[in-house]
Amino acid sequence: MRKITEIPDIDRPREKLIRRGASSLSDVELLAVLIGKGFPGKDVLQVASEIDRRFKDDLDKIGFEELTKIEGIGEVKASQILASFELARRYFGKKDVKITFPTDVLPFVMEIRDKNQEYFVCISLNGANEVIGNRVVTVGLLNANQVHPREIFSDAIVERAASIILVHNHPSGNIEPSHADIAVTKRLVEAGEILGIRIHDHIIVSKDDHTSMKERGLI
Repeated sequence: MRKITEIPDIDRPREKLIRRGASSLSDVELLAVLIGKGFPGKDVLQVASEIDRRFKDDLDKIGFEELTKIEGIGEVKASQILASFELARRYFGKKDVKITFPTDVLPFVMEIRDKNQEYFVCISLNGANEVIGNRVVTVGLLNANQVHPREIFSDAIVERAASIILVHNHPSGNIEPSHADIAVTKRLVEAGEILGIRIHDHIIVSKDDHTSMKERGLI
């Protein structure tokens, strides 16, 4: 884990959230935003990494006393973290979401459907096709977005995903897959086969419509 001072300003958690949205941040980065800052000898990312390491499997069940035992987490920061978790539970609940049809994916990408830039999203699934991760991978200008397998699969590997769903928006409103879309998908499918992570689908969305490349026989 790099120290916060070793990361360019635009790629630090708070700046990254502002520039690319909360869904583009890892769990550790989201915790770092909640914590705000570290203390002499340990920066905010190191504190966040310690929380993630110790409580990753049941982070949503962590208690106040457990949190305050982490060096750098006082009563105020512990309260802020616990309040944010509780708020998330109340809004979204704990129900696992299983992906069966392309339309099941749409609630996870509502915020990108009317964007003027092209957003590329990766949704990780477990073996039961339940969503275990959802993040913005890249943000580009209209059709100039460039997608690298390294960026797509890095978090999916950490999450031990069985498969992933790719989603990107077409700001033009035309949901017809372009030659570039098909080529990128083919390259990512090949990379996924090597890594053992299947591309479940690649969905193109616009403000009012969507299309599934899997349903169209392009995967």
